[in-house]
Amino acid sequence: MKASDIFIKCLEDEGVEYVFGVPGEENLDFLDSLSRSSIKLILTRHEQGAGFMAATYGRHTGKTGVCLATLGPGATNLVTAAAYATLGGMPILMVTGQKPIRKSKQGRFQILDVVDMMRPITKYTHQLASADNIPSRVRECFRLAEEEKPGATHLEFPEDVADEQTEARPIRSSLARRPSAEPKAVRAAVKRLEQAKAPVLVIGAGANRKMTGRMLLQFVEKTGIPFVTTQLGKGVIDETHPKFLGCAALSAGDFVHRAIDAADLIVNVGHDVIEKPPFFMKSGGCDVIHVSSRTAEVDPVYFPQIEVIGDIANAIWQMKEDIVPQHWGCETMLAARAAELAHTATLDGDTRFPIFPSYLVRKVREAMPNDGIICLDNGIYKIWFARNYAARQQNTVLLDNALATMGAGLPSAMASAMVYPERKIMAICGDGGFMMNSQEMETAVRLKLNLTVLILNDGGYGMIRWKQANMGFADFGLTYGNPDFVKYAEAFGAHGHRVESAAHLPDLLKQTLNAPGVHLIDCPVDYADNDRILNHEIKELSATASTSTSTST
Repeated sequence: MKASDIFIKCLEDEGVEYVFGVPGEENLDFLDSLSRSSIKLILTRHEQGAGFMAATYGRHTGKTGVCLATLGPGATNLVTAAAYATLGGMPILMVTGQKPIRKSKQGRFQILDVVDMMRPITKYTHQLASADNIPSRVRECFRLAEEEKPGATHLEFPEDVADEQTEARPIRSSLARRPSAEPKAVRAAVKRLEQAKAPVLVIGAGANRKMTGRMLLQFVEKTGIPFVTTQLGKGVIDETHPKFLGCAALSAGDFVHRAIDAADLIVNVGHDVIEKPPFFMKSGGCDVIHVSSRTAEVDPVYFPQIEVIGDIANAIWQMKEDIVPQHWGCETMLAARAAELAHTATLDGDTRFPIFPSYLVRKVREAMPNDGIICLDNGIYKIWFARNYAARQQNTVLLDNALATMGAGLPSAMASAMVYPERKIMAICGDGGFMMNSQEMETAVRLKLNLTVLILNDGGYGMIRWKQANMGFADFGLTYGNPDFVKYAEAFGAHGHRVESAAHLPDLLKQTLNAPGVHLIDCPVDYADNDRILNHEIKELSATASTSTSTST
């Protein structure tokens, strides 16, 4: 077989459905082989969009998403997507082309050391120098991409190697099961839990990558121990559960941090150091039990006393079976959550125009069904959604609290619409993040996706303006002009809408979510109170609630 044919055959045997990308002349053998395959080529308008789509496919399915680019500028455009996947725990394989490596007449034109460039941001990177090695290298990429912690892998496929002949055949995947947690470690964790007076669960990114929700829910139901999530842990357990204490969206000083401060033992499930810490350990503070598929990465603010290492769902099941529920006192934690909900209730009815963030979150939550998926780009609104949007199911709130890159919201929503065509999908983007990959609107229209793109229009980089105000600096250097987003959407063949009032927003959300095709909503937002609420009011109110609860207790 031709080398490019065997490469595609290996992808087929791995169950690949799509290759996302922008081919170049060095990929033409690969492209020709792909044209005769059951695998669909998803031609994007930028390699970064292709990488983000592949990563989101991996996030939803647990299977490796595949993306394609040519050498040089095509490969460099995948760098951000590689970092996005590796930090975020999403399995992808990037395939990049290269000039002939045995004999080339083009000197160093477009040639970079792409393998070395990819090395720090991937789990594995390799240049294919022989067609005979293709099956083993492809299998190795899929194995490593999907092995905990998932991430990015990369193969460079030179033009002359792609044209070789080989007798090699695909290598089948092996049966591999994650090891179970060691029983003595489980017993030590349970014993410490039974000795605690006020324990709390913190659910992180690792718990969201595996189907741990059922086991964790059973554990919470049996024990009554309340739980907190990180931003990447949202939705593992339904966040309308009475024991849910909130999401750690801010770094410190929020109601959820007051709840954690009231604990004398933290069970940290699926902790991943790429997220901002939901709590900070200190010498003499409460103990931490680390439950994860990997041992804890220790740093000055994280040094757990007990580690339960193995398949997370199995570890939680073992703990649930062994534990004898105690009369734990979690009243202070639940009071902090009640105070947070009371504070939110004073904000989310604000019908000012442009739209107030808390009102926006409430109306989006009301419009989305339980299995609907919102895909957030990166901006200040991410904090509002992480805090106030109750995720009802796993991976229904896709946000990036790892690389925290702008430009991923739209491609992420597009991949979600492909994986789950029967579900309601909404991209929520700031105007800055949307414009970084807005060209993929054409791709979404061409693919005939059903998708709502909600653009939060404030004419500036709102997250950095919030930080700028918080640090006492003058408002400078972070505002810009925007196109007419309605006309922009229509130029791509999408449907454009503009929010005219607070009362108009829920009507538009309902209309676009229930209509076929790609819909863009230009929604003016008012971020004027971000600094006052997020940096001052929340901290002051949460401190007051904590003090009054402690006094009454």
